[in-house]
Amino acid sequence: MTVTWTSGYGIGEAVPFVEWGPNGGQPIRSPAGTLTFDRNSMCGEPARTVGWRDPGFIHTSFLKELWPNTLYTYKLGHILSNGTYVWSQEYKFRASPYPGQNSLQRVVIFGDMGKAEADGSNEYNDFQHGSLNTTKQLIRDLNNIDIAFLIGDICYANGYLSQWDQFTAQVEPIASTVPFMIASGNHERDWPGSGSFYGNKDSGGECGVLAETMFYVPTENRAKFWYSTDYGMFRFCVADTEHDWREGTEQYQFIEHCLASVDRQKQPWLIFLAHRVLGYSSATFYADTGSFGEPMGRESLQKLWQKYKVDIAIYGHAHHYERTCPIYQNICTNKEKQHYKGAMNGTIHVVAGGGGAGLAEFTTLNTKWSFFKDYDYGFVKLTAFDHSSLLFEYKKSSDGKVYDSFTISRDYRDILACTVDSCPSTNLAS
Repeated sequence: MTVTWTSGYGIGEAVPFVEWGPNGGQPIRSPAGTLTFDRNSMCGEPARTVGWRDPGFIHTSFLKELWPNTLYTYKLGHILSNGTYVWSQEYKFRASPYPGQNSLQRVVIFGDMGKAEADGSNEYNDFQHGSLNTTKQLIRDLNNIDIAFLIGDICYANGYLSQWDQFTAQVEPIASTVPFMIASGNHERDWPGSGSFYGNKDSGGECGVLAETMFYVPTENRAKFWYSTDYGMFRFCVADTEHDWREGTEQYQFIEHCLASVDRQKQPWLIFLAHRVLGYSSATFYADTGSFGEPMGRESLQKLWQKYKVDIAIYGHAHHYERTCPIYQNICTNKEKQHYKGAMNGTIHVVAGGGGAGLAEFTTLNTKWSFFKDYDYGFVKLTAFDHSSLLFEYKKSSDGKVYDSFTISRDYRDILACTVDSCPSTNLAS
């Protein structure tokens, strides 16, 4: 378990730590490391100029040797140079289940959230009003959420650094209670000449520094924001669409390793997450290019999704909700819409970019692989009941009610079963 927070105390002023322990038990203390960055770390304006604000100091502590499923309490502390203590309020979290553990596990996933002023006052980039409803619904249902993923376009600060503080304050009740994982999006990373796959200025000169420093995720190199993470019966392979994912690249090799290395008998639910739509989308801005998804996306990755039998791929970037049939090479492999049994023979692609930013239009063209569209704000919830039963739900942020759902029921032998382009080579020897 990793705890990250910000303060105004540098390493010469105070020693940061976390005091934590089982609920009602004897607490211990774990030290925290301290990072920061300066104006020279920014790639361009406004982050280097009018948008710059000193971020203070970012502290990260690793809470180790947790007992699975155990409720813990913790609070953040600083020992000042004069020996006095500064404390935060007390928080609680429940430790993750052991990888492969058979128990109820609930995951929330959404993209493109942003932040907004609750009192309605104006602010820079004032188009993420839906984020307040999303935040409110997640807090309201927090007792029924075990882990959350915000898959890119996190706060839309776009180089005005103080807006990161506004965003983190908005999501603190969630992020302090359950693991709050992120992916990198164009509004965190993209900047010309900075190594991003896209040469636009969507990050406002941040070029990934804010997201990579303020949030800890288990990457080998936080400047390359792709990683895998396990939660009980789930394996999540999180791609970084702002770096090249095409065949032969370092990230492509990571994606294949992440998909190939999971033990599906213990972790049957294999989920691919990314910001831009590398699969299928009916968004107007994708349809107008004729690609119905990020150009070169599924052409590069669909054989991996098929070979390793990815259950669901979930994206943001298009600000709405959409779900496809199980699909491979533009062909629906299963016409069922709500209750899948046995092998699906393809991957279901979902766009869950309605976390809060201004909504995106759908094309009027008939995309036959699209089963459900919703021009509204919302989020996705996955509930694994056991190794054989998964419930998928799409909920609107306005009321928290379910507007689309499906179930998957299968056994391990169904995962092993051969389908098109998913079987290992065999021979005739007996």
